[in-house]
Amino acid sequence: MPEDGGATRIQLKNRALILEAALEVFSRDGFSGATLDDIAREAGLSKPNLLYYFPGKEAIYRALLDGLLETWLDPLRALDPEGTPLEEMLGYVRRKLALSRDYPRESRLFAGEILRGAPQMGDALSGELRRLVDARAVVIQGWMDAGRLAPSDPHHLIFSIWALTQHYADFEVQVRAVLGPGRGPWDEAEAHLETHFRRVLTAE
Repeated sequence: MPEDGGATRIQLKNRALILEAALEVFSRDGFSGATLDDIAREAGLSKPNLLYYFPGKEAIYRALLDGLLETWLDPLRALDPEGTPLEEMLGYVRRKLALSRDYPRESRLFAGEILRGAPQMGDALSGELRRLVDARAVVIQGWMDAGRLAPSDPHHLIFSIWALTQHYADFEVQVRAVLGPGRGPWDEAEAHLETHFRRVLTAE
């Protein structure tokens, strides 16, 4: 298939259909459980038609992950070193929770890749992601050193934000089962995390 710049409207549409279908299948069944037949069926295309756009399952999976990393980095990139420290950090928590709420399949896809040992994303995790986290950790440490945030390890603080926000997407079935009917996990999560991180971050 030609590169996107030379693709027809139908080709672009079919490629998007395949990626959307693959996201559904991979997030539901995992990489090992997903098959090209499943993806083609979900996309409403024949398997030979699918293989015109992607040479195999790995290529589809990689295309999804490449797009996902940029989306996942955006909330941390938006942290403003010139902003008010507490509000910047709480804003980051809110953005991460919103990302998990709005893109639960992408969150589960990312989690599945990490649980597999990150065979496709290892370089990106130790490269682009690490550089961004290190840079933001320096900013957060500076705020802490100036007494504007409660002291803690900036890297582990970021990890805890990831864990507590992405949990609601990656374990949504469990969260809903425990809370029971009539309760909104996302609204409750937003209120809880706001209170929790305000306490964790507020300097005495």
